[in-house]
Amino acid sequence: MNYQAILESIQSELKDYKNTGKVATYIPELGKVDASKFGLHLNCINGNHYHLGASQERFSIQSISKVLSLAFALKLEGNKLWNRVDVEPSGDPFNSLVQLEYEKGIPRNPFINAGALVVSDILMSHLKNPKEDFLKYVRDIAGDQSIDYDTSVAASEMQHKYRNAALAHLMKDFKNIKNDVDALLDFYFHQCAIAMSCQQLAQAFSIFLNYSKQDQSQQALAVPTMLAKRINALMLTCGFYDESGEFAFRVGLPGKSGVGGGIVALHPKHYSIAVWSPPLNEKGNSELGMKVLELFTSKTEISVF
Repeated sequence: MNYQAILESIQSELKDYKNTGKVATYIPELGKVDASKFGLHLNCINGNHYHLGASQERFSIQSISKVLSLAFALKLEGNKLWNRVDVEPSGDPFNSLVQLEYEKGIPRNPFINAGALVVSDILMSHLKNPKEDFLKYVRDIAGDQSIDYDTSVAASEMQHKYRNAALAHLMKDFKNIKNDVDALLDFYFHQCAIAMSCQQLAQAFSIFLNYSKQDQSQQALAVPTMLAKRINALMLTCGFYDESGEFAFRVGLPGKSGVGGGIVALHPKHYSIAVWSPPLNEKGNSELGMKVLELFTSKTEISVF
């Protein structure tokens, strides 16, 4: 299949697309990003790569990091993790306090903020140097040691931490947070503030593609088959907050979004694809990113369905 021609046809089709999304401003540093930025990178299992636009420009991956922290935590904690976080779609905003109160401090899934805080708490209990060790994990799976935290974004998030602090303190009261809350928030915000490009993200998410790599060093980093199945299922059902059903309906791939405007999606045993466009729709997902991925699976006629 001529993927590059398909990508270029999508770009041409969207030349006059009216993007009604808005760049996230509740984290002030994110609001400084140029709304016109766009990048895409497609990573196929046969080793071929295809790209459009600013595919190598780095941006704050935000909640996309939750998939990587979950994979790392499961590697360390195993299935005991599921005693502290559920696997159901939330149907509510990603930072809802109400649902957490009703459900006695057990988050609905690992991809809402409360769930990601529990996963971060588990990592803190296992890692001697959480921020350094998590960054090393991300660098290793992406195959790029230059990846780093955007400390200005992390600091901006810490200055506006109130909702996430409320979530963490509420779960602490329910005894589902074990570590110091301020240290936990600092670690969590740094995860979200990792800066990566579409190319780096597509490469990192290849660990969930569920195929045997020829490179043994990379094979050691791949997620085991059953675990990849479960993480992919969570991305499909919970990866886009209360718009996950819409993404599954329109795109038909497991994936994860972030309020930095990034989306990563994948087709097991075929490809991983990352797209970046900062303006978000009302649900907090990249408006153009969702449209591009919908056109991609429609034109290729390849999805998990």
